[in-house]
Amino acid sequence: MTDVAVLGAGSWGTVLANLLTNKGLDVHLWAHEPEVAVAINAAHENPVYLPGVNLPVALRASHDLASVVHGAPVICSVVPSHVCRTVLTRIAPHVGNDARLVCATKGIETGSLQLMGGVAAEVLPQHAFVALSGPSFAEEVLAGQPTAVVAASCDAAAAKAVQQLFSTPTFRVYTSDDVTGVMLGGSLKNTVAIAAGMLDGLGMGGNPRAALITRGLAEMARLGQALGAQTATFAGLAGMGDLILTCTGSLSRNRQLGVALAGGMTLSEFHATHRGVVEGVNTALAASTLAARHGVDMPITGQVAAILFEGATPRDAIRTLMERTLKSERWG
Repeated sequence: MTDVAVLGAGSWGTVLANLLTNKGLDVHLWAHEPEVAVAINAAHENPVYLPGVNLPVALRASHDLASVVHGAPVICSVVPSHVCRTVLTRIAPHVGNDARLVCATKGIETGSLQLMGGVAAEVLPQHAFVALSGPSFAEEVLAGQPTAVVAASCDAAAAKAVQQLFSTPTFRVYTSDDVTGVMLGGSLKNTVAIAAGMLDGLGMGGNPRAALITRGLAEMARLGQALGAQTATFAGLAGMGDLILTCTGSLSRNRQLGVALAGGMTLSEFHATHRGVVEGVNTALAASTLAARHGVDMPITGQVAAILFEGATPRDAIRTLMERTLKSERWG
């Protein structure tokens, strides 16, 4: 019987499947692209998302979603946020009654403005849900570099079980009961990282980057408070930790987009030349809408949305942010 079904064979899904397989677990990976599943089984490589990386012979992949999840006691969803509801709806008839759902997706559903935990609660309401998030570039986890993340659940036993399941000598998992805070931190940091990339693309230095990260964290925490999250979560791995990594690391797709936009590339041109989803784009729009709904001030997120969807320029956004009404500093 399959120990873990991993849904999504992008770089992060493949790396998590690789990690679990190397622990001796029986892992079945679902790939949206049939050719990716064929390559993993035949050549033990994901040529689209992890070219040149040798994967375990024991790792199995399939394009058949129902067969992947059938009988699996743990299902780990790593699909993009905009297809999460569709994928979970498709697997619902095939999920065992006691199966746990682990979600490593970082994003907000634009239509409903739900975090992935909310989506799962609607589609698979009887199943324990655990959010897995934190500062974790796939390539560095694959290389065995020390990494620390958070498993968050309202079910303490489920969080501890996932902690044990994913932990290795180089992949340390902490537990939390703040599902909203952990998922929100992992989502909102992507939009701030787009802004950080814009600063780098404009040739700006440490002062503006430090201001952006600090004030970005403040508005993340404000929205978190409005949605019932614990403020302390944003000072942890799923908040500040992931924000720093995504804003400064060269492997961040969100930061790469910001650099490209600052250099004159359009959003559509970037999508045409880069594989993989840039979650911060839809998150900028969803978070701005959430902020307006709850009366939360999120000026950085709003300016990123204006650049992505309203034709504003990065330099216009910087000027707007710097010329706002002066006020006292407030983190939370």
